Amino acid sequence: MLKPQDIVIVMKILAKGTQEWAQGSLAVELGMSVSEVNAGIKRSSHAGLLRKKDNKVVPVKKSIEEFLTHGLKYVFPIERGEPTRGIPTSSASPFFKDALVKDSELPPVWADADGKVKGYTLKPLYKCVPYAVKQDHALYQYLAIIDALRSGRAREVNVAKKLLQKAISVT
Repeated sequence: MLKPQDIVIVMKILAKGTQEWAQGSLAVELGMSVSEVNAGIKRSSHAGLLRKKDNKVVPVKKSIEEFLTHGLKYVFPIERGEPTRGIPTSSASPFFKDALVKDSELPPVWADADGKVKGYTLKPLYKCVPYAVKQDHALYQYLAIIDALRSGRAREVNVAKKLLQKAISVT
């Protein structure tokens, strides 16, 4: 059975594109242990989100897109929390800037002590997300889009699906 950190690992591998990577370097970049990354890769491969090709683990883009757009919100539903400072996510992230009109409510954020935006807490898929996205713009984009897909708001979900398709086709 997939765990939330597995999705973060899959998205990190997808964000790497054609760059070479090793489990140890992924672990460092994500703020996870090597054993967490190894187990996540095994579970994700078993679920059909990753596969081996020429002795390398590669993302199965079509399966990832299908799972994220149709199943993720049921497996890992969104959890909202109290107001805090953090990193903008979902429709408040910079990736939605030109696609949606801002409303007057507090934006969703991943709680982070260094965060510059005040909003309501949106619990990330895994505890390492705020750390990991500070170092990887592509990973930030993927995880913010995923949060919009998990939010359930029709307008945001439709925009997020288009952004996801575009982002996946580029990598």
